[in-house]
Amino acid sequence: MRVALTIAGSDPSGGAGIQADLKTFHQLGVYGEAVITLITVQNTRGISRVEVLDSELVAEQIRAVIGDIPPDAVKVGALGNAKVAEAVEKALERVTVPVVVDPVMRGSLGGRLGVPVRMRAFVITPNLEEASELAGFAVTDLQSMREAAAKIAAENVLIKGGHLAGACVDILRTADGRFHEFRAERIETRHTHGTGCTLSAAITAELAKGAGVEDAVGRAKAFVTEAIRTSPGFGGGCGPLNHFAG
Repeated sequence: MRVALTIAGSDPSGGAGIQADLKTFHQLGVYGEAVITLITVQNTRGISRVEVLDSELVAEQIRAVIGDIPPDAVKVGALGNAKVAEAVEKALERVTVPVVVDPVMRGSLGGRLGVPVRMRAFVITPNLEEASELAGFAVTDLQSMREAAAKIAAENVLIKGGHLAGACVDILRTADGRFHEFRAERIETRHTHGTGCTLSAAITAELAKGAGVEDAVGRAKAFVTEAIRTSPGFGGGCGPLNHFAG
């Protein structure tokens, strides 16, 4: 059995963050480990409080995990602040397995959850807002997505186009400079809470199992699309996905 580690925040409603990551790891057949960076008070209607953990406490969790059950791939999600980001980067310095960075800066329900993350990444998965901040210019269409992917420092850059008008297109720039488009039908639903977390967790799980980056992204995209299509409809706001999809 392969092992995947997530380093991210907690969502008590279960739709995003650590909870979504662990559900995704389990459904995709990998053993999940979790290091918590921050605690939120949230549900499908919004986020009312965020408490970031002490940076050394976060680093201690990472050292404890990788020193005993080393992961085959690592996901980094919401980090809260620069001190935690620096501690996580340092704690992962000697990790040689693929690291997937989901540069979460703001939750889908609001609330500041992080800072621009520029640590070493095998794959980085920004949405349009995050890509704009990382690239230093507005990312609003397929052409600017390609330009941003070429500028953002990571081996492989996946820019998510879920907020584009029209078709839902994600663009992956691989380490060899090639671009790949991943298209999916746009599903009209308000139940998309945790989509970014689930996608990056699914990529991490597939990489842990030995998939190449293109295959990992393609499988993750298919998993998330089905998870959105079959969402359980929980909550009075932006509800969670169906993590039993697939």
